[in-house]
Amino acid sequence: MLGHIDSWIFDLDNTLYPASSSLFPQIDARMGLYIQRLLGVDPIEAHRIQKELFHSHGMTLPGLMALHDVDPHEFLAHVHDVDIEVLRPHPELGDLIARLPGRKFVFTNADRPYAEKVLQRLGLTHAFDALHDIHDLGYVPKPQQGAYALMCRAHGIDATRALFVEDMARNLVPAKAIGMTTVWIDNGSEQGPGAARDHIDYTIPELAPWLAGVLNEVEAA
Repeated sequence: MLGHIDSWIFDLDNTLYPASSSLFPQIDARMGLYIQRLLGVDPIEAHRIQKELFHSHGMTLPGLMALHDVDPHEFLAHVHDVDIEVLRPHPELGDLIARLPGRKFVFTNADRPYAEKVLQRLGLTHAFDALHDIHDLGYVPKPQQGAYALMCRAHGIDATRALFVEDMARNLVPAKAIGMTTVWIDNGSEQGPGAARDHIDYTIPELAPWLAGVLNEVEAA
């Protein structure tokens, strides 16, 4: 069923490591602290603003840039100053991804320095051909449609021959719209508004076992 796929695209946070990890909550908390200091609000109001921007702009950063002229490099350096050591290395996952036929990409709303640290900690650096981050996207993040078209143009990806794995179901809607095969990791991570799931081709609880099954089929074909 996946023999036509020659581009394998993966989200980073809560996709290449479990949502149960304590990494992303650190980022979430640091975003709240940044907004508290920026706007002089209490933690409850900062959290409300953060989530409102997350839902309306795809991520908090573009909203802060548009409304408060926030410098993206300063913001990202602050929110990504977290303890990467909480992640458990998973080199077996890297080996599975490396064996997939075709090119492999990380497509993330995070920035490159942070993403590279996460990949190194997980033992996945060798598995990917390229990384497309929020700077590459011109701060137009997933799930905005332009982010997907830009990513495909930058790397010469035929969307109809690409598969995209995400933990946020809403981020798969634009991928499906341009012809990608979509895989949702239903692992308990925070979801945006909307409950429709008809744009999802595969729903899985965990990435590595599913990839092992895919490889068994692909390599046997």
